[in-house]
Amino acid sequence: MSDFDILQATMIQHAAARQADTGACEALFGALYQALRRVGGPGQPLHNVSVELVADPQQCLRPPPVGEYHAAWFRLGLCEVLVRVRRQGQEFHGDYGYRGVFALTEISEDTVIALAHRILKDLTLEYAGMLPSDIEKQLN
Repeated sequence: MSDFDILQATMIQHAAARQADTGACEALFGALYQALRRVGGPGQPLHNVSVELVADPQQCLRPPPVGEYHAAWFRLGLCEVLVRVRRQGQEFHGDYGYRGVFALTEISEDTVIALAHRILKDLTLEYAGMLPSDIEKQLN
């Protein structure tokens, strides 16, 4: 078997694991999209939220190997934010914007809604040119 044939066999052998990994990350993006639409409160969905699944701009391989980042652009009215996520075991680790990072040990409606709120607050601070410590100083 040539090196090329070994690579192709490996790709086929691990296809199901890659598909499961991709599916789990895309499901999290879908849940986050729904949470971002609902942060306005019950009966007040935000209609100017959209999501576009994209290749991770930092990814050098396609399809991404298991455990690598998956990405999506979320349009939030007048701005867009790139959210990247990867699965490590049963946990999801990700980042967004310039400084936002998150880790979810469980995926539930509450944890995803909390993440949506956090992303919106962090982006507000980012666009205002403030860090979380600056807000605390203003409140005291």
